[in-house]
Amino acid sequence: MNTPGTYVIGMDFGTLSARALLVETASGHIVGHTVSDYQHGVMDTELPDGSVLGPDWALQDPGDYLQALQLTIRRLMEETGVDPDLVVGIALACTASTVLPTTSDGTPLCFLEEFRSHPHAYAKLWKHHAAEPQAERLNHMAVDRDEAFVRRYGGKTSCEWLFPKLMQLYEEAPHLYARTKGFWEAGDWITMMLSGNARRSSCAAGYKGLWHPEAGYPSPAFFASLYPAWEHVVEQKLGGDIQKIGGQAGTLTPQMAQRTGLNPGIAVGVATIDAHAAMPAMGITEPGHLLMIMGTSTCHLLLHHQQVLLPGIAGVVKDGMIPGYWGYEAGQAAVGDLFQWLVDHFTPLSYWNQAHSRGISMYDLLGEKAACLQVGESGLLALDWWNGNRSVLMDAQLSGLILGLNLQTRAEDIYRSLIEATAFGTQMIIDNFAEHHMPIHTVSACGGIAEKSDVLLQIYADVTGRTLHATSSVHTVAFGAAVWAAVAAGSGRGGYDTVHEAVRYMVKPDTTAVRPSMEHHRLYQELYGEYLRLHDYLGRGSNQVMKTLKRLAQSHKKGERAR
Repeated sequence: MNTPGTYVIGMDFGTLSARALLVETASGHIVGHTVSDYQHGVMDTELPDGSVLGPDWALQDPGDYLQALQLTIRRLMEETGVDPDLVVGIALACTASTVLPTTSDGTPLCFLEEFRSHPHAYAKLWKHHAAEPQAERLNHMAVDRDEAFVRRYGGKTSCEWLFPKLMQLYEEAPHLYARTKGFWEAGDWITMMLSGNARRSSCAAGYKGLWHPEAGYPSPAFFASLYPAWEHVVEQKLGGDIQKIGGQAGTLTPQMAQRTGLNPGIAVGVATIDAHAAMPAMGITEPGHLLMIMGTSTCHLLLHHQQVLLPGIAGVVKDGMIPGYWGYEAGQAAVGDLFQWLVDHFTPLSYWNQAHSRGISMYDLLGEKAACLQVGESGLLALDWWNGNRSVLMDAQLSGLILGLNLQTRAEDIYRSLIEATAFGTQMIIDNFAEHHMPIHTVSACGGIAEKSDVLLQIYADVTGRTLHATSSVHTVAFGAAVWAAVAAGSGRGGYDTVHEAVRYMVKPDTTAVRPSMEHHRLYQELYGEYLRLHDYLGRGSNQVMKTLKRLAQSHKKGERAR
């Protein structure tokens, strides 16, 4: 056990904000927490100077990360009054694949005045989908060459990942590509700013960068088949040692200590992907436990004793989540974003007036109304592909669908159908694991959506026929980062030597069991069968209408920008 009276800081760099926790290492008690919104948020229509972005772009300003880092930690230390001498480590979790180009000393290209108006100089957020043509090129080449790496990703890589985004930079902005000396995951870049060391996380490299702990990155011959000049792209753009999560990337630099109010020399942990940090935070350190991290998107994580090459998986990495196991990632690209779309665009003024008069949110109002509906009463069936499909089709060109609309359809009918669609998508992921002999004994849920929506959790339980163990904590990812910070510090400095030991003493997950109605589950089986038919008809090539419509829409948007 560690030395009592020491603390660690865990940080969660999310899509819209950064969260910081100060955690006592002996007990796992959260002493304080702070949140800072990013100044520029998600830039998906224009840059800060008004430069217009194309369709499917999603950028961030890395300066927002540094500002949030400084603000949250300084406020955390001031509000808690904890002596900085007692803080022994810091680690972070971050969205992925969120990547940015830098100079040789780690300066983001967008910090340079000459590139402030160039979109490719900024960080491409995980949900940046404008690199879909490059992803298709990479996938076709990998399949044609029968590359082994592509089978670890369900037979297909995503435009959300590192290499398609680097390919887009190379093709569309060759002068910026030439100036790029490092192409960094945002989590690794922030960690480098903290420690001064160029270290890459095996978690992000494995799940988003096509890296394997034994085989490494794809071969130089494969990259040369994409572009002759790319034979040595790994050495030229992806420098830095790759380290396992739980390792120490270095220690806090004097410069960052001054900015944050911490002491120089404390342990800086290797970064992890935000969703993956939730595994130890929920006390999951062994196979058989599926974890859903539910936010703007949903990640489905599962540990297994061995590598299984199953289709539709977003990645499988040894030691990628918990040392000693293969970690599997599946996911859905739009969940919270999907519900936000409905609230922003299709809720009538009368509903807003109702919510305002009662002092509740629109989500609460829609949830109440949706909960009053019986299974099938809405008359609607939806496909949850508003941001493309991640698992099991891995196709960002797909789009959403609501079937059964009529003149009597209300906002709560649509809301319930969208929740059901995301639950059906989760059931497909569960079925995919089961078909490949990967048992799931328990299902847990965490994240902002799981914390806010009782009706959603009940529908998920009813659709899957499984009890869900949900936490109401909004700190899960940041707490997981704090666990890894304690491991990075080690027992000699007041932390722990293994994640299993850290979880034993620090983690006390507070979960609520949401049990299914088996009568509702029986009724949902009919709807799920129809969902599967629509899913395969529109998602597996029988009908290309979604891609045709998207192509036509994008051609008009490109024409508008040209004018």
